[in-house]
Amino acid sequence: MFGRRFSDLLLFCVTSTELVILFFLTSTFTITDWIYVLQHFIVLGIALTRPQAKLRDYSLASSMAVVVAYAYPYAQVIYLRWSPGHVASPAAGLVLVTLAAALSLVSLLTMGRRFGVRPALRGLVTSGPYRFVRHPMYLSYIVADVGYNLQEWNFVTLLLVLVGWMSLVYRIQAEERVLSRHAEWPAYVVLVRYRLFPCFW
Repeated sequence: MFGRRFSDLLLFCVTSTELVILFFLTSTFTITDWIYVLQHFIVLGIALTRPQAKLRDYSLASSMAVVVAYAYPYAQVIYLRWSPGHVASPAAGLVLVTLAAALSLVSLLTMGRRFGVRPALRGLVTSGPYRFVRHPMYLSYIVADVGYNLQEWNFVTLLLVLVGWMSLVYRIQAEERVLSRHAEWPAYVVLVRYRLFPCFW
């Protein structure tokens, strides 16, 4: 019970910190920014109401992957303030970032109280975007990364993205090891073959 309360408190505190950082780093809010703000408030509610996980991955590797996945987007923003990058295609970047925010919100709403940061088993989500790929939330992160770097990029931000994507791949593998303990997982894997990209992986 203590472990459950600690993880819920940690999710609440991390999300609250993210929300403060988001307001601090964003000078002008667009519809995309407000979508992310809404997501953070939803996660705060989930942290207070989600059920106890039947199984969790407490390994050091998973913990490090989570830290990297949460940190690298903010590291890009901070670094670009210190060392401005190159502009590629702001319009295309904005479209991708907005699509990513929408996909992320839909994925979060579909997952609901089963959402978590650490790999854990709180049930199996098979509806909404999870009918097409097994990890649509992570797909939204990748689309957002491409969009943000189209708006502004440099060598360091590209390196940060690559490191972030490596952490996402590890998190996918770790989560699937945990989810494979669910009775319906084998049937779901047959039905939804791809993790991130249809017809690819």
